[in-house]
Amino acid sequence: MGTNDKNISFVVAGLLLGILMSAMDNTIVATALGSIVADLKGLDQFVWVTSAYMVAVMAGMPIFGKLSDMYGRKRFFVFGLLIFLLGSALCGIAQSIVQLSIYRAIQGIGGGALMPIAFTIVFDIFPPEKRGKMTGLLGAVFGTSSVLGPLLGAYITEYMSWHWIFYVNVPIGIVSLYFILRYYRESAEHKKQKIDWSGAVTLVTAVVCLMFALELGGKKYDWASTPILSLFAVFAVAIVAFLFAETRAEEPIISFWMFKRRLFATSQVLALLYGATFIILTVYIPIFVQAVYGGSAINAGLILTPMMLGSVAGSAIGGIFQTKTSFRSLMIVSIIAYAAGMALLATMGPETARWLLTLFMILVGFGVGFSFSLLPTASVHNMDPRFRGSANSTNAFFRSLGMTLGITIFGTIQTKRFQSQLAESFAGVPGGAEGVASVTSDPRGLFEASARAKVPPQVLDKIVDAMSSSITFNFALALLPIAIAVVTVFLMGRERIQAGSRGESTPSAHH
Repeated sequence: MGTNDKNISFVVAGLLLGILMSAMDNTIVATALGSIVADLKGLDQFVWVTSAYMVAVMAGMPIFGKLSDMYGRKRFFVFGLLIFLLGSALCGIAQSIVQLSIYRAIQGIGGGALMPIAFTIVFDIFPPEKRGKMTGLLGAVFGTSSVLGPLLGAYITEYMSWHWIFYVNVPIGIVSLYFILRYYRESAEHKKQKIDWSGAVTLVTAVVCLMFALELGGKKYDWASTPILSLFAVFAVAIVAFLFAETRAEEPIISFWMFKRRLFATSQVLALLYGATFIILTVYIPIFVQAVYGGSAINAGLILTPMMLGSVAGSAIGGIFQTKTSFRSLMIVSIIAYAAGMALLATMGPETARWLLTLFMILVGFGVGFSFSLLPTASVHNMDPRFRGSANSTNAFFRSLGMTLGITIFGTIQTKRFQSQLAESFAGVPGGAEGVASVTSDPRGLFEASARAKVPPQVLDKIVDAMSSSITFNFALALLPIAIAVVTVFLMGRERIQAGSRGESTPSAHH
């Protein structure tokens, strides 16, 4: 194993801190964006603050996963931590939105190495029967971060300043760095392989063009405009070039032979679908609470706590029972709870009691929690150690891609529906059109108690109804990808972890 039992706990602590820091970073920033824009200006460019990080993370994941298979996990996890810390320190001193976006991209390069490699290190140092509990723990941290981020972001922004949402990473990262450098001893043999540069370049190009097209389409440019169509065209060409390069490469970044394994292929589809639907919960439930119930930003952060507790429980149960039953059986429990929770959320309205929302969130969180621990484990199940980094990073990549597509597609649908319902509600009302324009151009007025107090009650009711139904419509729509996930779960097969076996085999299909 290369790392004795006393040291293992320090290594795990280092990995957990690294995951918490990188996974929390996007959600912590989302809460503080209003304050950042107010301070640095550049409302038209603020989308890049989130996008730059996501682009860099997604582009880096498959590449770092492959490099860790080739040259060792430790050096790339440490590299990821150092780059992430450098980016965090720079973000804290940014003087403009453009600077902040560039520094966020640096952070993202580091973040792309941390998540997949952390899961892979766990697989390297634990035998199969113990991996479930450990991935359950890592998955629970991932689930916690999605709720802790907004809460911490709201608190730091309100009581300190937005700069500290970045500085807070530095002490966490330094402790993680110390634990990994001091206690992690890598013993695996690493085969020197050729780096697939053409695959790396075409993949990064494809991801960057797709992200920019989705981020700018319908906001800065019309969907049918030349810049957006050009970005989609370059994405299509780059993805074809990437697929061609991967079939020719000696050591491809994403090994397509892995997809011939039923369990691996279904796990990637599920990561994409769960990522796309879970992200809308973390974004729109706080908006629902603020705009419909009239809560503060900190309340909105706290409101996700039941979902976090549900996801931690689901992740832990999924981890613990991995060695006792098949992946499919556990994912059936997951998808039933997830679909039921989402369907219940879709029934909400302004009159829905808060305690009911809490129950729905616990259920949906419980369902999604299983995926945090089960899908990474299923991806590397029976995989030779030298392919684990690549398998794990592919899974993390698909989850991130799902989140990006989900927030863009569902975000566009919610905005359009909100605007059309407002226009319908205020049709024929004197000054209605101007009122609609003012709300849709800056709906944040809905979120602030002082601003709400100035709006006549009958007008506020119509606005709140429109916001409520546009969000619950999205939850109803999310049942479509969840229905595809149901079918995918049943296609997983009956594979399970055999306790006591090493859980690895060398694939013969990749040549």
